[in-house]
Amino acid sequence: MKLVFCGTPRFGVPTLEALIRAGHEIPLAVTQPDRPAGRSQELVAPAVKQTALAAGIPVTQPDKIRNNEEFRARLESIRPDAIVVVAYGRIIPPWMLALPRLGCINLHGSLLPKYRGAAPIQWAIAMGEEITGNTTMLLEEGLDTGPILMQQALVIRPEQTAVDLFEEMAIGGAPLVVETLEGVANGTVTPSPQDHSRATLAPLLEREDGRMNFAQNTAAKIKNRWRGFQPWPGAFTALEGKKLIVHKMDAVHGPENHGLVAPEPGEVLVRGEHIFAACAGNTWLELMELQLEGKKRLPAAEFLHGTHLATGMRLG
Repeated sequence: MKLVFCGTPRFGVPTLEALIRAGHEIPLAVTQPDRPAGRSQELVAPAVKQTALAAGIPVTQPDKIRNNEEFRARLESIRPDAIVVVAYGRIIPPWMLALPRLGCINLHGSLLPKYRGAAPIQWAIAMGEEITGNTTMLLEEGLDTGPILMQQALVIRPEQTAVDLFEEMAIGGAPLVVETLEGVANGTVTPSPQDHSRATLAPLLEREDGRMNFAQNTAAKIKNRWRGFQPWPGAFTALEGKKLIVHKMDAVHGPENHGLVAPEPGEVLVRGEHIFAACAGNTWLELMELQLEGKKRLPAAEFLHGTHLATGMRLG
């Protein structure tokens, strides 16, 4: 088939590579513009652009696509059989949805209709899900509301972070897209409407999502959110007015003889070289690697040697 591929970050790369290996013709890859990154703020090309150029595929990086007549004319001249969209990061306009004869086929990182939105992998982990997966679907104007084509379930392992799961799902989703295209073309895969009553949302992450709320969340829930919100916004709180980032943590059984009478959520217990924080539901979180504002990230034992933190102090 003749395909246009739309994608931007690393998540889209395995699918693009799989489509190339499958022998499809890809006369154009569409990706977002280069963005400044790192301390130097030098422009960095998206992962999809780098992969496409290495494979000899022309790349375009329009700032806007909805009313971009030049971009529209280019796609219309290509007359693709399908447009494949994987983590492109732009809303596909109606004219583009209607252009290919097989439609715009999207790979979404959840088992739709659960976790519609920009951050499905992160929110699935943050909400404590044990199963997630990939969905191929036909795009329509609504946010991830289009009919489902194929699905693939994946287990979320207990210690897995969003970074780990991103790579696993990107690799697993690639052959699913190839299989979906083949099935749509020969009629063996047909669209199935979503059950909108079961839909949940996975909105774009914000910095405040990483703030640890000891009063409202149990230790297990805080840990799940930390796992899901890697590498950003992570997990943080405050110690004596300074930002405290927690880089590693674990939900643990309540330490015995802790010496605190009915500890309040956020109250700290120091036992030897271990740091515990009281959470909702009489649960405890061990803070194993920490970084105080302006300082290096340190294991708990080293952190205690250089920072005033004692039993009974409060975080948050």
